[in-house]
Amino acid sequence: MAQDDFPGWHGTTIIGVKKAGEIVIAGDGQVSLGQTVIKGTARKVRRLSPGGFDVVAGFAGSTADAFTLLERLEAKLEATPGQLARASVELAKDWRTDKYLQKLEAMLIVSDGKDLLVITGAGDVLEPEHNVAAIGSGGNYALAAARGMMESDRSAEQVARDAMAIAADICVYTNGNLTVETISA
Repeated sequence: MAQDDFPGWHGTTIIGVKKAGEIVIAGDGQVSLGQTVIKGTARKVRRLSPGGFDVVAGFAGSTADAFTLLERLEAKLEATPGQLARASVELAKDWRTDKYLQKLEAMLIVSDGKDLLVITGAGDVLEPEHNVAAIGSGGNYALAAARGMMESDRSAEQVARDAMAIAADICVYTNGNLTVETISA
């Protein structure tokens, strides 16, 4: 079966919200293969603690590819403790230039409580504007919803939860089973 013929793993929505001194990363739990829901309770947001340094990471894309990237990120963080931006840039450089890593299909949102970053396979490490980042099939829906709520009295967690609920209502590859992690500087 040619890769173009394979229906592919679809969907997820991950959002990161930075507000009032805290950062929340939330992700849905749905894993789909084509038009079939394979699992509804996947955990796509994880807390990493390399060398006692807390980082929260959420991933969209292939699970195996994402775990490979998370392991690489942990190694980079161990080599550069307390320097999430530097570790992220080093990961992005490796991802862009390594023949094996280039084939990985995933994206990451990461935070150490200070910085909120998106890491892509194109070699990008992006700090989002408006203190909101979202990735995955429902990412644009969650991003738009969250941006509309940022000026409200809602906490970072409530913005993330409400934005994810809106994305789950619109995107068939996103559900309402959330994993939510909060991290402060």
